[in-house]
Amino acid sequence: MDADSTLRGSSGHTRAGLELSEISNAMVQVYKEQFGRGPTKAATHYAGADCIVSTLENSLTPAERNLVALDEHQRLRDVRTFFQHAAERRFVETVEGITGRTVRAFVSGIDTHNDVSSEVFYLEPAGPA
Repeated sequence: MDADSTLRGSSGHTRAGLELSEISNAMVQVYKEQFGRGPTKAATHYAGADCIVSTLENSLTPAERNLVALDEHQRLRDVRTFFQHAAERRFVETVEGITGRTVRAFVSGIDTHNDVSSEVFYLEPAGPA
């Protein structure tokens, strides 16, 4: 049995792929809880062995879109970043619960011009297999 086949479930999907899909769905849920609406597009990927990046699009609320229309991008970034970091424990615990790994650092950001957000999770290195 090769290493790749040990990661595959009976459906042929890799455990990592299933985890990433689960993280995307969980990030959408956290956004719904924090902001009252979730993004309409979410994707999560490994960026190396110990980093997970979730990209979420179209998550701005009507009030936030009004700030964009008023060209208040910095105010919007400040408010959004404040709430994202207020929920930091929820973001981190979610990823730790899904992956079974410890998050050593969390970085959150938003591009208010294009309504794209990112949640980046730096994981403690995995032990030997």
